[in-house]
Amino acid sequence: MHNIPLREGRSVTVAGREIAIFNLGDHVLAVDGRCPHKGGPLAEGIVTGSTVVCPLHAWKISLETGSVTKPDANPACVATYRTRIESGIVLIEIPEPSKKIQETPLSCGEQNRAALGDSPSPSPGL
Repeated sequence: MHNIPLREGRSVTVAGREIAIFNLGDHVLAVDGRCPHKGGPLAEGIVTGSTVVCPLHAWKISLETGSVTKPDANPACVATYRTRIESGIVLIEIPEPSKKIQETPLSCGEQNRAALGDSPSPSPGL
């Protein structure tokens, strides 16, 4: 975790997914590495509280829920991933692909809770 300065992000690839990891001091948060708007690199965004601002078009994304908070009322979101730190190494839980088709659209938080798995994967070099 010492490789990620406070209030900054780093991009890693875990299980074929680009993931942005953010150091918030007492914990780390991880989300998909690309903004749902135009694919901006979220790890390069500005972190304020538990929100990251995409460096391309200033979309604000909650690092806790994956929801887009600006522009308002936008249904777009990014996946969030459970993290934990063991011996200074950030572990990221990668969910198994869902085979169930959801008939009712879920909110970002509901999508992320439904998708989270129990198998943590170490992120390389952190």
